[in-house]
Amino acid sequence: MSIHKVNAQIVIGTPNLGFSQACASESFNTYSTTFVFSPDTVVEASNQFIIEMSDADGDFSNSTVVYTSAAGVITSSPATLNFSIPETTAGENYRIRIKSTAPVATSAGSSAFAAYYKLQDSPFTINNLVSTGAYCTGGSYLLTIDNPGNGTNDSPLNYPSLTYNWYKETGPTTSVFVAEGSSLLVSDEGTYFVETNYGTCTSNSFSNRVTISEAVAGEANATIVSSLGNPYCPEQGLTTLSTIGGNSYQWYKDGELIEGATNQMYQTNESGVFDVIVDLVDCTASGSIDLMSELFNSDINVDDITTIEDGESVDIIITTDAISPEFEWFLNGQLISGANQDTYEASEFGDYKVVITETVGCTGSRELLFTIEEAMDPFPDVAKIPNVISPNGDGINDTWVIPIQYISGTNTEVMIMTNRGKVIMQTNDYLNNWPEEDLNLSNINQVYYYIITTQEGDTKKGSITVVK
Repeated sequence: MSIHKVNAQIVIGTPNLGFSQACASESFNTYSTTFVFSPDTVVEASNQFIIEMSDADGDFSNSTVVYTSAAGVITSSPATLNFSIPETTAGENYRIRIKSTAPVATSAGSSAFAAYYKLQDSPFTINNLVSTGAYCTGGSYLLTIDNPGNGTNDSPLNYPSLTYNWYKETGPTTSVFVAEGSSLLVSDEGTYFVETNYGTCTSNSFSNRVTISEAVAGEANATIVSSLGNPYCPEQGLTTLSTIGGNSYQWYKDGELIEGATNQMYQTNESGVFDVIVDLVDCTASGSIDLMSELFNSDINVDDITTIEDGESVDIIITTDAISPEFEWFLNGQLISGANQDTYEASEFGDYKVVITETVGCTGSRELLFTIEEAMDPFPDVAKIPNVISPNGDGINDTWVIPIQYISGTNTEVMIMTNRGKVIMQTNDYLNNWPEEDLNLSNINQVYYYIITTQEGDTKKGSITVVK
């Protein structure tokens, strides 16, 4: 008699994806898959389930393990596993599959999915943030991604694995693909920009727009931008003036040539009119910027409209980083005599303005505006019960306001019903606040009915017409 040993076998179903595409980043990189296996009784205590990820073409020849379970943890079907994609992931046709180790088995590949790890996901600059460029007839203009660019620009060139797609605008919200690469040689007029290639995944990794033109009659516009903005403050340091790319450059200030200023960029901490002439080999371009000092920052502790009760006041406080500031306060266009500090106690209703002037450094003034209005009395002393309201949000007759002998504190019962007798509000603490919610009014005015019963048993009945 012979004995044959039969090895245990298991079948793993095709994994189902818990996502449509994997657009990962440093802040998010967790994806799930669910699969079945049978029979689960043959899974050994040492078994581990493994998730393998294919290459960007769906090929598992050089697959990557993206998850391995602990031994013996997964014993029942179905099972759901979470995994993360590698930082080098970039493509539209990845697949995953499930493998087991004891017994050994492999599932079929999942459906294809787009997957990208967004190493850089913030706006970046091209052309030194200069919004224009020009080329001579028969020539071209080179657009490049800045590295490191201006200011805090996070250049995607710092991540060597990334690729880029250049586009040309065809309308206010449309564009057409032009080419791939970290630079673009342009010989056609238009507005261009570049995006980091994250396929069908949405991303914030895109550049500023640059409009390229062909020089007409031998000259073109050479736009100048200031790295610290315009106006700017010299106390922040030097600002860098940049212009379009060319063969050579010459900078001027207030019409006078600046000796040695012959590069694409020029740094300064002065104000004035700066000009540049750019040699484009077969033609020239010129540009100008009126560079001015930037003003300080200021803030106020009240909203644009502030309400107070009659006889009350509110303390207005100004915070500012202005150097040696001076303050002037105005009410309804008239200077308030003696009000020259960074605080003011306002007790009158009207339109206010405070003018802050910096007297040292970046000299200049800023205005802050606000209005003080009388607060609405939620319990006005009305003479009779109204029978019409218009809850349209204009602050006038928006709620049903009744005489004070029936409101909160009088223990009066207020009941409001629809024209079919359905009670929609019943309270002994009415706050003049009906309706609190949208009544979904049609074009036809709606009628409601009320019953007011006082603590002594006196009753008032009537109707309320709600108009749009």
